[in-house]
Amino acid sequence: MIVDMLDTSTTAINDKLNELRRRVGAVTRGRVMTLIIAPDSDARLDESIDAANFASHEHPSRIIVVMTEASGGAEARLDAQLRTGGDTGAGEVVVLRLSGPLSMHADSVVMPFMLPDTPIVAWWPDTAPPVPAQDPLGKLAIRRITDATNSEDPLSAIKSRLSGYTPGDTDLAWSRITHWRALLTATVDQPPYEPITSALVSGLKTEPALDILAGWLASRIDGPVRRAVGELKVELVRCTETVTLSRPQDGVTATLSRTGRPDALVPLPRRETRECLAEDLRRLDPDDIYFAALGGINKVQYI
Repeated sequence: MIVDMLDTSTTAINDKLNELRRRVGAVTRGRVMTLIIAPDSDARLDESIDAANFASHEHPSRIIVVMTEASGGAEARLDAQLRTGGDTGAGEVVVLRLSGPLSMHADSVVMPFMLPDTPIVAWWPDTAPPVPAQDPLGKLAIRRITDATNSEDPLSAIKSRLSGYTPGDTDLAWSRITHWRALLTATVDQPPYEPITSALVSGLKTEPALDILAGWLASRIDGPVRRAVGELKVELVRCTETVTLSRPQDGVTATLSRTGRPDALVPLPRRETRECLAEDLRRLDPDDIYFAALGGINKVQYI
């Protein structure tokens, strides 16, 4: 069920939410968190809500979407759209559009809708603040999620995460390479147990997941790590063997090659935003390995 409310107030929105809950038989006691989404434009609105709805099947949440417009001299105005029942997965969605001076007080507007005694997570699906923890919405959250992939300059965006880092931050570019990291770790944790002397990460220039993958390797090995533009692959060089994990850019199956051994085919599709979001909502504690990977990007050689 979707209900639009124009030029309204937080009190009226809460009253309508209670009415809709009674009508569809929903309760809030099963919700485990409040997820605040702050898209920069309508282009990411539906995609973000779809991802949050998917994640809410695993993490039942109240989803609050905050859209702001430049204040200028316009009159303060609050428009809302409420989604409950079958349109919201295992959660409920409140879309808030703030206009005029009200757009400068997004934190105050969302507070009446946050569930009591549950964690708060903030997610910026495209453009993120320089320091998420200092953003008005970020100050409300214990977990702050960004996505450098959707930035205008993905490489600059993922590099900037280090200077703006606060424990509790993460980026969906990091969770997009979870399966790559797992496969590479499992492979090198086999004979001949030799240290990695150098590494190469290759792929699209506009894929920050590869930059942070290179940073992760640079934070873990003593040898040089290079980042190239070309076919999608990772090469790890050891004294007696080279390990290569490669996949077509749009493929779903990767090839794992090792010197002197037959190639192995492994499933490795690109992870969708909704899968990455669901993974990041599983942990609300600081991710020290992510922080180390951000620092490692500065050690990567770009060729």
